Amino acid sequence: MDTLLDKLNWRYATKKFDNSKKVSSENLNTLLEAARLTASSYGLQPYHIYVIENTDIRTQLRKSSYDQPQITDASYIIVLANKPTFDSTMIDEYIANIMATRGLSKEDLEGFSQTMKSTLLDLPNAQKSSWTSNQAYIVLGNLMTVAAEMEIDTCPMEGFENAKYNEILGLNDKGLNAAVVLAVGYKSSEDETQNYPKVRYSKEQIITHI
Repeated sequence: MDTLLDKLNWRYATKKFDNSKKVSSENLNTLLEAARLTASSYGLQPYHIYVIENTDIRTQLRKSSYDQPQITDASYIIVLANKPTFDSTMIDEYIANIMATRGLSKEDLEGFSQTMKSTLLDLPNAQKSSWTSNQAYIVLGNLMTVAAEMEIDTCPMEGFENAKYNEILGLNDKGLNAAVVLAVGYKSSEDETQNYPKVRYSKEQIITHI
């Protein structure tokens, strides 16, 4: 059986997808559950995950993605949208979720709640946006790893116009911002990049033990 490292060596940023091959609903649900279970700071999950399958919407998104074919040819496009700003409501809703899940009282969680509020709420909006975007990228990494384990091809994409994505998907009205995109599907046999040797720095160059 292949090891996880074998699968990570197998994966690459797929440039051309085979639009005749579709990732099954079952496999998609596995990926989405992995996304849902991904770790986030404090467990707050300050983002929302959009799965885009609609052909018309994807055609619009492709125009706002510098005409990259992955947007329309992959089985699905997953848009990870962060919260560019937030207030105490986000924390209060999370505390209510903990109470319901673990059977705790509000008093039990008051210290945790105040810690989050004192740490996060006074941050400038630019820093809030950066922090929530970083959380979305943790989801991205987990999605790519789980997809590789399942031998599903992916391509992480930052080459798109955020403002237009936000407009097309109605994210502004939801207090969200398109942070990063992941194309999910199966590679085309015509994608020459699948045969390129993987280029990475050696362990000695990129890892330091102190």
